[in-house]
Amino acid sequence: MLDNLKTPASPWHEGELQLQRTVGVVAQMEPIGRTVLRSFLLDQHREFFPLLPFVAIGSVDPDGAPWATIRAGRPGFLHSPDPLTLAVEAGRDHADPAERGMEDGDPIGLVGVDLITRRRNRLNGTIRRHDDRRFDVVVGQSFGNCPRYIQNRHFEFVRDPAITASAPASVSTALNDTARRIIADADTFFVASYADQGALGRQVDVSHRGGRTGFVRIDADGGLTVPDFNGNLFFNTLGNFLVNPRAGLLFVDHETGGVLQLTGRVEVILDSPEIAAFEGAERLWRVFPEKVLLRPDALPLRWRFAQDSFSPSSLLTGSWTEVEQQIQAALKAKSWRRLRVDQVVVESETIRSIHLVPSDGNALIPHKAGQHLPIRIADDDSFVRRSYTISSAPSGKSYRLSVKRDGKGSQLLHRLRPGDEIEALAPGGTFVIDAMECSRPAVLLAAGIGITPMLSMLQHVVQEGDRTRYRRPVWLFRSARSASERAFDTEIAELVQRGDGSVRDIRVLSVPEAKDEGHYDAAGRINMELLKAHLPFGDFDFYLCGPPAFMQSMHDGLRAVNVGEERIHAEAFGPSALKRDQDTVRPEKAAVSAATGPAKVVFTHSAKEAKWTPGSGTLLELAERRGLSPSYSCRAGNCGECKARIVKGDVSYLFEPSYPVEKGEALICCSVPAESGDLHLDV
Repeated sequence: MLDNLKTPASPWHEGELQLQRTVGVVAQMEPIGRTVLRSFLLDQHREFFPLLPFVAIGSVDPDGAPWATIRAGRPGFLHSPDPLTLAVEAGRDHADPAERGMEDGDPIGLVGVDLITRRRNRLNGTIRRHDDRRFDVVVGQSFGNCPRYIQNRHFEFVRDPAITASAPASVSTALNDTARRIIADADTFFVASYADQGALGRQVDVSHRGGRTGFVRIDADGGLTVPDFNGNLFFNTLGNFLVNPRAGLLFVDHETGGVLQLTGRVEVILDSPEIAAFEGAERLWRVFPEKVLLRPDALPLRWRFAQDSFSPSSLLTGSWTEVEQQIQAALKAKSWRRLRVDQVVVESETIRSIHLVPSDGNALIPHKAGQHLPIRIADDDSFVRRSYTISSAPSGKSYRLSVKRDGKGSQLLHRLRPGDEIEALAPGGTFVIDAMECSRPAVLLAAGIGITPMLSMLQHVVQEGDRTRYRRPVWLFRSARSASERAFDTEIAELVQRGDGSVRDIRVLSVPEAKDEGHYDAAGRINMELLKAHLPFGDFDFYLCGPPAFMQSMHDGLRAVNVGEERIHAEAFGPSALKRDQDTVRPEKAAVSAATGPAKVVFTHSAKEAKWTPGSGTLLELAERRGLSPSYSCRAGNCGECKARIVKGDVSYLFEPSYPVEKGEALICCSVPAESGDLHLDV
């Protein structure tokens, strides 16, 4: 357990604060906590509770075990005679293990949920029991919760709520087949937790959890694993777990009124491959059941799904099947994998999008917004290898490559039709965006086909805004020769609308035609004058992608107005590389210094030698000048296609490659000889 459960200067206890620290919101949540955590019921909450046919309750039995349960009644069985009190007209249920923690003076937690309007409000306090038919809750804390992850359901009573179930409960220490079925079918459950706070007493909470059907996984050891999705950053439940790792869970069989209740120990997981693979998950927690009760027909209520019943927030989350498929796919990240063309879309006069899905039907390896996909396409008796930016969102079910017909690789892609197959490695690249960056808006600068990584980034930022309710402001500047050559107008317009004011789209045409009138915001090129005309004063992250001259010009212009190198993110476009200020050419993390004078390079496989000199380019360029044709794709350290074995010597990298390089290997597209002497490469 953690010490000092309550920090006097904070409305949050230490468990809640610890989790708030992990996401950097302690300062933000301090004033919010003082504002929203009230010691009384607002009028709107007093009016809300009488509308409900049930309330979820969390209690703690005399043995210290937390339990979650439900009390049901005709609307009005909950009412508030004054702002400090919630009255509950509900009789005792001695078959319910939570009842042992619902005596006079016991601390209790409640959450009221309207499954139709998705409203929910929570409170915790102390029981003041009148008799076996009713009790009051003296309010300790009262606050509202957001409507996310609540599925719409209609209810009906099948008997008088005062009549308790006659079917006997089953008690065990493990999950039986019926319990497993209820959990596997669940899209909703309730969880009770508590923290003892010294002189402040015990605080009990009960909370609602929702997701796609089956979002709670039953593990081989009998434990349950639950993804924790983005929420209000209060961390009441998980904060309680950190100071007191015990939980009570309640699952309802909505068709039969049966309930599954369990209590047990808890483990909070803040980092694991499964978190990264589960769409929407920000952490995990596991429950190890110690006591399990199945109570058939325990509730007088039955529920049925309403039309379009799943919460939009729930639909933005993943599933455990997808997690397993992604983890299995990631194990083969360094192997070529066959992808099938699912569809081909003509985006403009010059650009086509090829949507690729795994030929084996399994999951894609997720990409980060802005990354490349290294591919190889059969061409007669050989392969053409290239890397193309993925233009679709990381949450998509396919890789979308949007390609301008320009060069052999893009011509081959333009010839592909649905059903054709190519091969690909795992996505790579460090040109990515943080959708949750809170301190700086993002400025995306795209020229021509450079729109492709920006489109993925924009989709990702908007998608994360939909999921988390935090929207990072984005300015998109995009240029094309004419409106007929410009792609993705409809898609970007929809993203602007979804962004709800957080996304601004500035369209630039370099050679506008008469028919383009009204379809662009500026004529000419994206330059510093255009940025100054549209951007407010402030600190931004800039993302550049386009032809080499465009990126160099924008980089130099931004540096001239004192934008730091760390704020300028650039995509490697073809064989070009942005020339940055000297202090960023060789990152401090680079372990080996580059040769400062001429160095002899021996290509052992080809039995050829060459002399490298500072400023003469990369080892790949040296090999090409010597008449060799090493395999390569991205020329940006992303794909590993240019990988070569080091026979003797060492290399230094001009920039940190994103592809993981093993000891004794070199990516020759972005490296030069090291100071260590002659270099021998198996090329």
